[in-house]
Amino acid sequence: MLKNTIISWLGGNMFTFFKVKKVAEVLEEITKFPMLPEESLGLKEALGRYLAKDILAKEDLPPFSRATMDGYAVYARDTFGARESEPVILKIKGEIAMGEVPSFSLASGEAARIATGGMLPEGADAVVMLEYTEEEKGIIEVKRPVAPYENVIFKGEDFEKGTIVFPAGIKITPAVIGVLSGLGITQVEVGQRPKVGILSTGDELVLPEKELPLGKIRDINSYTLYSASLESGAIPTLYGIVPDVKEKLFVKVEKAIQENDVLLISGGSSVGTRDFTLEAISRLPEAELICHGVAVKPGKPTILGQVGSKAIFGLPGQVASALLIFYIMVRPLLLHMQGAKGEHLFLRKIMAYAARNIPSTPGREDYVRVKLSFSEKGVIALPILKKSGLISSMAEAHGFLRIPENSEGIYEGELAEVFLLP
Repeated sequence: MLKNTIISWLGGNMFTFFKVKKVAEVLEEITKFPMLPEESLGLKEALGRYLAKDILAKEDLPPFSRATMDGYAVYARDTFGARESEPVILKIKGEIAMGEVPSFSLASGEAARIATGGMLPEGADAVVMLEYTEEEKGIIEVKRPVAPYENVIFKGEDFEKGTIVFPAGIKITPAVIGVLSGLGITQVEVGQRPKVGILSTGDELVLPEKELPLGKIRDINSYTLYSASLESGAIPTLYGIVPDVKEKLFVKVEKAIQENDVLLISGGSSVGTRDFTLEAISRLPEAELICHGVAVKPGKPTILGQVGSKAIFGLPGQVASALLIFYIMVRPLLLHMQGAKGEHLFLRKIMAYAARNIPSTPGREDYVRVKLSFSEKGVIALPILKKSGLISSMAEAHGFLRIPENSEGIYEGELAEVFLLP
């Protein structure tokens, strides 16, 4: 239990020992949180959500073989050897209008007029484009051969009836919605959106709309975390700024965790007499500590606790660190709760060449903010060498270059993983 990790010393001072985990260990713990219940949505409301169940094709897509060009439906073998000087002569059997079922089939030596999207008649396996033919008195001259299946999409070529179209856990994109609508599927089961409470701690903070007294700074973390949560599909709520007063923090934490699935507390996660986040979490019923410290830079003093089925993150107060930890750890949790699986849990990853030497300290993973550019060699990652207290470093970044925990750095020209920001 988390309470067992907190020991009170004489004078009311608090001693906490670090329960440090690696990033991979934290991510493994995240997938143990329960996913939220399912709900049914229409296609127009489902964009950006995650499928809760496999989708099976209840029919073939497309439902019939059709032309992809204006021209003539033919038996491809009849056109072999055709050229400008020696065209192949075919008899026109009829015409197929858009949206109608052909009333005839083709035999060898016959062709049918057909428009793009028209249904292929039985006996045809290709379409000759209009510009490679000449028609006169019921016959056509074909001046260029076509291969079997050329200029044709066949029945079930996209998806065959009974096959899995999309597995559970994928994100519903416009293209996914297009497939579902083409299959006549208008309702889908998706994971519910997690509710996220967000609060910032610190006597030095003021709201962005307030006048800024000397010695104070405006609250940035609440708004970056709110926006990032919204972008991750969650339903965020701001709980304001909490001063460095132990009891006030506990009251706000208690309320926020009751009303949300995930609570994000920025600031107050390191060891210090005025850092009460760990103690506030410990006083909650069923509270358990997953980690107090992560072997990562920036963001080492990150806390992750569990209260029943709910999660509490104590994030660094430094603005760039807080947002980076959100993308590395909080975002995967929010997506997991919505039903995302596998690669859909994480930021998209590419490989890029380092634009310069980037040193690192072994024993922790380094996530370096980078700008990306393109060269003949490939994608180039230029590190943004700014302190974690400067939000401009995140605003300028295209992604994070990852330096593995046992590495002393990345050399100029070396390929490295880069996680792209949404």
